[in-house]
Amino acid sequence: MLRISKLTDYGTVLLAHLARNPDAVCSAADLAARTGIALPTASKLLKSLARNGLVTSTRGASGGYRLSRDASLISAAEIIDALEGPVSITECSASDSHCDIEEICGVGNAWQRINVAIRDALHAVSLVDLLRTSSPVPRFRFAGLPINVEEKT
Repeated sequence: MLRISKLTDYGTVLLAHLARNPDAVCSAADLAARTGIALPTASKLLKSLARNGLVTSTRGASGGYRLSRDASLISAAEIIDALEGPVSITECSASDSHCDIEEICGVGNAWQRINVAIRDALHAVSLVDLLRTSSPVPRFRFAGLPINVEEKT
């Protein structure tokens, strides 16, 4: 199953709060309180997001965090890369591949194309897009049967 980690989900929640308040500088404690994310977790995620250039931090009494650039310029791919590393659905999809059967594998190229398509889709979704609550819920097909992905209410 392809799934982002809880930490990436929480990191996205922190970024979303900053995106909704682009002029504010928010402390880690304030972000933790407003999002319900434990302060140690929020602090860890904010440091990682700062290290990867998605947020900037300011020290001091009126210091805190803010987005490093407009939310429309931050992609879902960048968020995942910052918190989990690049998406690689198979060993051979990674840039530092160490697959023992890569030379004789007959499906590696197909998985690599799929990986590129997933990355392209993630790059096409901005933090602003993630904030849109009125976006239509996507429909998928699984084994030829239609599936509705329903929003939690």
